[in-house]
Amino acid sequence: MERSTRILLVDDEAAITDNLSPFLERSGFQVTVSTNGEEALQQVQESEPDLVVMDVLMPKMDGREALRRMRRMDNWIPVILLTQVGESMERAMALEEGADDYLNKPFDPHELVARIRAVLRRSRPGRPPLSAAWKLSCGLLSLDRRSRRAFLEGQELTLTPKALALLEYLMTHPDELVSRDRLLDAVWGWDYPAGTRAVDTRIAELRRALEDDATNPRFIETVPGQGYRFAADVESNT
Repeated sequence: MERSTRILLVDDEAAITDNLSPFLERSGFQVTVSTNGEEALQQVQESEPDLVVMDVLMPKMDGREALRRMRRMDNWIPVILLTQVGESMERAMALEEGADDYLNKPFDPHELVARIRAVLRRSRPGRPPLSAAWKLSCGLLSLDRRSRRAFLEGQELTLTPKALALLEYLMTHPDELVSRDRLLDAVWGWDYPAGTRAVDTRIAELRRALEDDATNPRFIETVPGQGYRFAADVESNT
């Protein structure tokens, strides 16, 4: 019998862990709880979970410091960070430091389960996540995140900053259904005074630049009524 996926849940708020742990277990995961970053590092070394869900703001050692220490030890167990709404710079820095994904508090537990499964699907054992790579490629499409430039068949694409940011987010979350609201939050910011139509407009821009047919896409697939998915395989070049 195949064993359950082992999740290490790290949060100092008992109100969260007391409710979230049983929910994750009902979703088919085996859950261990830690209350701070120091305990989490010890649990990671002792029990080697399959994935860590970790709050950022905690006593003794916060989630980002625990994440940094894991990555310095060349430990690439997938990590999803739980962050406070509006801390966009914090989230961006955490992804660069090796987080696989983040989720804003408060969140829907069903969304967390979906994120956990998506991260596990795209995780590469012993290797950094795509979110920590500076260069990504998908066939003849490449993205240099450091220089903020994208290329198709060796030719640089002319993209607006928001379209480039959308492409970056989709390429770091391949084969994952991403809602318009989530893309709006990730690219424009949770308090940006724009509707999801802004997402559709920039997706259309990307498709024109990528010469991607919406009815038979190579890269960006539309899931009617739900959002978008980057449908091709993505590799790290770093």
